[in-house]
Amino acid sequence: MTDRPSSSAAAGCCSSFALNPPRLRWQQALALCSGLALAAPLLAAETPAEAPLQLTELDATVITAVQQSSPLTVVTNPKEPRQPVPAADGADYLKTIPGFAVTRSGGANGDPLFRGMFGSRLNILSNGGVLLGACPNRMDAPTSYIAPESYDRLTVIKGPQTVLWGPGASAATILFERDTERFSELGGRVDGSVLAGSNGRFDRRIDATAGNSLGYLRLLAGSSQADDYADGDGDSVPSRWDKWNSDLLVGWTPDEDTLVELSGGRSDGQSRYAGRGMDGTQFLRESLNLRVEKNNIGEVFSGLEGQLYYNYADHVMDNFTLRSPNPADPMVMMRNPMASNVDRRTIGGRLAGTWTWADHELVTGVDAQRNEHRKRASTYSMGMMGQPGVYTDYDQYAWDKDAVFHSYGLFSELTWNLSGSQRWIGGARLDRASVTDYRQTLGSAMNMNLRTNPTADDTRNETLPSGFLRYEHDLSGVPATVYAGLGHAQRMPDYWEFFSASPGPSGFIQPIEFLEPEKTTQLDFGVQYQDEQLEAWASAYVGQVRDFILFSYGPGLMPGHTRSTASNIDARIMGGELGAAYRLNSHWKTDASLAYAWGKNSSDDDALPQMPPLEARLGLTYEQEKWSAGGLWRVVAAQNRVALNQGNVVGKDYQKTPGFAVFSLNGAYRLSEEVKLSAGVDNLFDKDYSEHVNLAGNAGFGFSASDPEALKEPGRTLWTKVDVSF
Repeated sequence: MTDRPSSSAAAGCCSSFALNPPRLRWQQALALCSGLALAAPLLAAETPAEAPLQLTELDATVITAVQQSSPLTVVTNPKEPRQPVPAADGADYLKTIPGFAVTRSGGANGDPLFRGMFGSRLNILSNGGVLLGACPNRMDAPTSYIAPESYDRLTVIKGPQTVLWGPGASAATILFERDTERFSELGGRVDGSVLAGSNGRFDRRIDATAGNSLGYLRLLAGSSQADDYADGDGDSVPSRWDKWNSDLLVGWTPDEDTLVELSGGRSDGQSRYAGRGMDGTQFLRESLNLRVEKNNIGEVFSGLEGQLYYNYADHVMDNFTLRSPNPADPMVMMRNPMASNVDRRTIGGRLAGTWTWADHELVTGVDAQRNEHRKRASTYSMGMMGQPGVYTDYDQYAWDKDAVFHSYGLFSELTWNLSGSQRWIGGARLDRASVTDYRQTLGSAMNMNLRTNPTADDTRNETLPSGFLRYEHDLSGVPATVYAGLGHAQRMPDYWEFFSASPGPSGFIQPIEFLEPEKTTQLDFGVQYQDEQLEAWASAYVGQVRDFILFSYGPGLMPGHTRSTASNIDARIMGGELGAAYRLNSHWKTDASLAYAWGKNSSDDDALPQMPPLEARLGLTYEQEKWSAGGLWRVVAAQNRVALNQGNVVGKDYQKTPGFAVFSLNGAYRLSEEVKLSAGVDNLFDKDYSEHVNLAGNAGFGFSASDPEALKEPGRTLWTKVDVSF
């Protein structure tokens, strides 16, 4: 046991960043100078280039809004610079796709929502594997462990319109994927980038591959850091982060149709939160993945793919490494030092075969997953007679396993091409899911309500069917496709829904005893249009959710604390996204998108909480052979449909929120075939605003949980990025 740790002792080598972060003025100066350097060619007349580059080399260099590429599917390259400032994690990138929002508590590690749906309603896979966070309050959402620029492709499949990638994906399936190129002879390539910006933002990344006809070796590594940002009023918002990642891939390619790839990775970081009582001081990830692919096996049985993966997340939260709360401040909920260590170990696999004959393609297979959650925490004993208290760190205690989840699934998905212009796509899957409650006690000794868990060692089992059927038709005489699909998905309650709600007083029935699986039936429909000048799309949905899992919040047992309860309700949802990109001439291009989500609590005749409001994006871009410049106007409506003190594990509705509009500028310049410079100014007019789903109490920074304040978004932000490829 030790006395209460000092900030420097707890933070170790990271303390200088945590409590006295370098302002990195030279990085901000670099951002300003690079922005001015970029502005010069934008204002000057174009000069002939010795070796003119093709316009396509800069087309979409800076993304203002990721567009839908085919019916119900969005595909993009996460390495492409985009506005706002390039993403620090997976959730940060997803919010550039119409329909996504992010619940944020600081500058990084937000939690994504799609169409207002949250948590395991989004099936998120990285490199084919599931990586689950461990914090009971999702301070380390799955996307916290994803560095988007270390992936080659991001795919989003909207709604319950695929069965290939695991159970429960009622809102969307999100795939962060790597596609390493093959080499016909000995060779290699290197991609890298450096980004500098306001608020001490500084990122570095490298992606290097070497190989020959028999295989390849690929290294991906990067780091990202930032200080607290300033909002539109110039007030500092606790939001610092510092993170790094590294992954190594080894591939064997004995012929053109065979791939065996073994990969491993590790990452870590820390993040300071404005809307939490503690900060994340460790986000350790360890990953192993074995993937095998064999194509062109025969005329009917054409392909086989298999995968085994291991993902481990080890997360630490504390209230003294990245902040210094005043123990004498009565508004601070957590006055004494405390730390919590949680981890999640996920092991899974997948085997799928592809059959093709005539106008049919069938993909069928099996998948399985097991994940185990453990926890341990520090203790603090109050001093007597004026003596200092005694702090015992979490690593002095043994791990306590509290839950184990299993799932086993069978799936088949068939594509039937009726003709060159008509297709039916359908699929079905059956999952067997189980969870075992290993908690021996409930409550806490500190709150004097520690008691035996009545469901200790009990196992809950569920059989969950899902499926969909979709029709797609390419219109004759018009370059457009219309589609409509009906899908049904059943989702087992996840760890956060079963175990993170307040245990309540003695005799209170626990969620694992009564929460029913969520059942979503949804109709998705829309149109996709594309010709030489105009690309337009519309995607709409209407759905019914039986046994929707809703969190409600009320006063806790202790003053200043809240109590959360989970329950099943029935809900109705609808909304959609639409977008268009129109090329006015060879230089000018405009694009726009609109997203809206609506939800109703049918059981209580009330709104569904945490629904993002109507959002529009308008962009205008001017492109030349070597440079481009553009502007983005983001307009968000007020959200007046709220359900007070209801929400999800992370956020809840406190009040109605006003609308806002933010204008940003961006540009790009290709210095050579190997070097490209991009820059931007986000929130040009320094607008002071807050997102609706980011409303949170700034616990630990002068606000109690019962006195919430909207988390303000960054004010004017400058950034510059240099990409190198050779």
